[in-house]
Amino acid sequence: MPANTILMPMLALMLLTLAVWILLYVRRIAYMKANRIDAQRVSTPEKAAELIPEHVQNPAYNFKNLFELPVLFYGLCLYLYVTGSADAVYVIAGWAFVGLRAVHSLIQCTTNVVMHRFVIYMAGAAALWFMLLRAVLQAI
Repeated sequence: MPANTILMPMLALMLLTLAVWILLYVRRIAYMKANRIDAQRVSTPEKAAELIPEHVQNPAYNFKNLFELPVLFYGLCLYLYVTGSADAVYVIAGWAFVGLRAVHSLIQCTTNVVMHRFVIYMAGAAALWFMLLRAVLQAI
């Protein structure tokens, strides 16, 4: 397997982050225009939460979430690439993490059923923790 294969799920997660970022602004700007909300009135997240309904804000919350566990994923993928440690198991687990993050984003940006989102989040986290612990055990 080519060494750069582990970078493909990483790039896919970056594309997911871009898609959520676009959705965030499409929804927010459309709502603000339709409701004639001056941008200065939403100068902080707290002010935005007061003026913009949750279903419009959900992509913003998801965007923030894409900079939590995924940051570890990016670092781990780069580590695996640089050390030449990536194999099919890591790549499969990496794609599982990305796929589950995509489902998590879909849920949070649409229906936002918390228990559905939580189950998917935990499954994705398990894939990431598996990758990390495997890398640590292989390194020692």
